Amino acid sequence: MGACVSTDGRVERERSMAIDKQIEEDSRRFRKECKILLLGSGESGKSTIVKQMKIIHQNGYTPDELAVFRLVVYKNLVDSARDIVLAMKKIGVDCVEGINRAHAAQILDYEVLSDASFRLSPDIANAIDSLWKDPIIATVMDHSSEFYLMDSASYFFSQVQRIAQNDYIPNESDVLRARAKTTGISETRFNMGTLSIHMFDVGGQRSERKKWIHCFEAVTSIIFCVALSEYDQVLLEEKEQNRMAESLVLFESVINSRWFLRTSIILFLNKIDVFKAKLPKVPLERYFPEYTGGPDINKAAKYILWRFTQANRARLSVYPQ
Repeated sequence: MGACVSTDGRVERERSMAIDKQIEEDSRRFRKECKILLLGSGESGKSTIVKQMKIIHQNGYTPDELAVFRLVVYKNLVDSARDIVLAMKKIGVDCVEGINRAHAAQILDYEVLSDASFRLSPDIANAIDSLWKDPIIATVMDHSSEFYLMDSASYFFSQVQRIAQNDYIPNESDVLRARAKTTGISETRFNMGTLSIHMFDVGGQRSERKKWIHCFEAVTSIIFCVALSEYDQVLLEEKEQNRMAESLVLFESVINSRWFLRTSIILFLNKIDVFKAKLPKVPLERYFPEYTGGPDINKAAKYILWRFTQANRARLSVYPQ
């Protein structure tokens, strides 16, 4: 009997030791894992961060991976040119150069096919190039807060002849600026020293936000992205809604959520270059009347930061970047 008890006790001790070892290994493994959730409204720069992490920590993009972005760049270019033409109609102006009126009609009729063998027509490239150089464009851009135009539009317009070459392969600068709507949840994994990073990028459009709930468990930290330059812009999916106001509402719902009571939040204010160029031309107080700092870039950025920190009723740790 004693031998039997001894054997049973030994088995139990071995089982207990195995469990303790597994717990210790799991604890050590989880300490080396960091789960980061990228949140923010549409076009706030979340996907750009993921692309930058891939370039820095995953040896960038292969030629085949770069080629996948070709159709995205084509569509960004043509859609942006179409947005310019439609904006001209909306604000009631026309091209100064007569030839560009024909180009505008050509742009509206042009379609980018969802076919890997599709190549941008040299004719449409010339039409876009000519339209963008029309003297009326300066007037149109003075009304940029009245219509949607992606932030990278001017970059792609300036590169239109290169993009239209038959052997065109997007480079990393093109990829960083390319805009494709994020649907669902995409995960990027990479290592920083001994730390394993799991970064989740989720759709920022209103229709995508209900999917965020699936990412909430065991989140180490949140990077909440805000485009400073969006203070005068409207949502793609809701043309009457100011994008900065939408970001404020979204941030308030995130930071005061019970899901994030033990989560550190990094408030990432980006697109500072666009913001700096825009502020002297488009006063912040036009959209936020209580702001009184004028065109001072530091005062304007601090005001926007203050607006976001005021939403932090839960008094969570927020780290502005």
